[in-house]
Amino acid sequence: MNLKDILSISGEGSLFKFIAQGKNAIIVENIETGKRVSVSGSTKVSALEEIAIFTTGEEIQLSKVMDIIWEKENGGETISHKAADADLKKKFGEILPDYDKERVYLSDMKKLFQWYNFLQKRNMLIKEEPVEAEKETESAEPSENPKKTSKAKAKEE
Repeated sequence: MNLKDILSISGEGSLFKFIAQGKNAIIVENIETGKRVSVSGSTKVSALEEIAIFTTGEEIQLSKVMDIIWEKENGGETISHKAADADLKKKFGEILPDYDKERVYLSDMKKLFQWYNFLQKRNMLIKEEPVEAEKETESAEPSENPKKTSKAKAKEE
């Protein structure tokens, strides 16, 4: 999922979209209400694209976890963040079976499901294009300009 410019602000129940950077604050727009506000530099702001989930191996980006949920739910809503704790843990275990049970808390699971459903209802869950295809295209292109290489050879001779 592409979570670029989507922010979570500590103490706020909604998600926000980054609008602009000010001198001592950022301007954000509440996704739910559309209201723009200024957020001071001392407020804890988290970009969803930078959040990762602990697993027994490597951390998995939140966008990848949301991709998994999207595929398991066929693009629909998932379990409510208000469901019973046991049901939330069971569902999270189905989505990410190797999550680190000591470092991923129930509150993290609730936030994930809440954010997923929030974005899904607003059609903001956009699948990212595979990066591997872009890398293959770039590697197929010559890395140096042939004219530049010829000039460099001419200078050497």
